[in-house]
Amino acid sequence: MSDWLHSLPLAWMALIVFGFTYLLTAGIIAAVSVLAVGERARSFKAISPGILPPLGIIFGLFVAFTAAQVWADNERANAAVDREASALRTVVILSSSFPGETETRLRGLIRSNIEEAAVQEWPMMAQRTVTLTAVPRYLAEALQVTLALNPNGQGQEMARREIVTALENAFDARRQRIIVSNSEVNVVKWTCLLIQGLCSLVAIAMVHSDNKLASSLAKGLFATGIAASILLIAAHDRPFMGQLAVSPDPLLQVMPEAEASR
Repeated sequence: MSDWLHSLPLAWMALIVFGFTYLLTAGIIAAVSVLAVGERARSFKAISPGILPPLGIIFGLFVAFTAAQVWADNERANAAVDREASALRTVVILSSSFPGETETRLRGLIRSNIEEAAVQEWPMMAQRTVTLTAVPRYLAEALQVTLALNPNGQGQEMARREIVTALENAFDARRQRIIVSNSEVNVVKWTCLLIQGLCSLVAIAMVHSDNKLASSLAKGLFATGIAASILLIAAHDRPFMGQLAVSPDPLLQVMPEAEASR
């Protein structure tokens, strides 16, 4: 689906999805009513109602398989952001093992990295324009500063090793969230899902072509289910885009002053 739909507030997205689905359903009802005359009406009635459950089950499976990908992508995105925040928090805490200029510099670099991620990378991830080729300069500088330290005693040596490990974890978590930001339900899956829903609506209209009230009620109920399924998937399809997107709040909580400067 296009970016404009995913970027809409949830209420507007719901209005468009439900409105389009009901409009399409009304069109199917009108088309079948016009066609259901004479020999065609008898042909429509010859279609067994037993075809409806398999069509509904297949549509449900399509929804389940598609939703499974969406849930997995969102879980990966949240996990990556939480892991990155945890790693950066570890660096901030352990930086106190090197009081003075080193501590101030490390904390400043982490703060700048968080600000850059929240202000620059998050909008780019929403548009899927950020790539792994861009090296996070503040994280890289923090790693260089840590590697250049001359520890005094075993305690500082252990702290230095832990800071290096935490920075490496932050690098990896950042890579993961950038990779997940490019995930989406592809066109083939959306097309198959919509075609299956359309087939089910047409089948319902044909089976109940001799009873307009029953046909309208049955298609209205099924159309509501289709719209709800599409809305649920579309609202979570882009992990870093839309009203329900993964936010940089866990990172901002590492350095509250970074949040205040946004």
